[in-house]
Amino acid sequence: MTAFHLAQINVGRLIAPIDDPAIAGFVERLEDINALAERSRGFVWRLQSESGNATDIQTSPDPQFIVNMSVWRDLESLFAYVYKSSHTQVMAQRRRWFEKPGGAFMALWWLPAGTIPSIEAGLQRVALLDRCGPTPEAFVFKTAFDAAGQPMDRAALVRTAEPCF
Repeated sequence: MTAFHLAQINVGRLIAPIDDPAIAGFVERLEDINALAERSRGFVWRLQSESGNATDIQTSPDPQFIVNMSVWRDLESLFAYVYKSSHTQVMAQRRRWFEKPGGAFMALWWLPAGTIPSIEAGLQRVALLDRCGPTPEAFVFKTAFDAAGQPMDRAALVRTAEPCF
């Protein structure tokens, strides 16, 4: 068993309320994309409410601000899901549904295996990344760190991450 797992959070502000037709393309893909994550190699956990997704979990006074969090066995597994699966098709369309972020909108960090991160902890990691740039406490794929806090070779990550599906 791995001593650490990788947590990820991404945040965004929708361009319209979640039930607005302008967001329909995003909402229609949620179930499939969440199911793809759950079937992916290395998936451990994802934030969700009784609805099966996290779009109705209010984390701020702004109802159009939404959060997505998940935990993965390792960086390679998350990278494969994000960049080597049909998830990329949804990511490519994100500007249709989300406002352009003014700062950090995602963060990665290591946590002890078996730990489920809180939304507050995730939001703190995004704020830390925005304030300090990539560090072992909050980083991005482009500037990643291993669980011991050592910089990782991005080229090796891209080469070793096997396609999800």
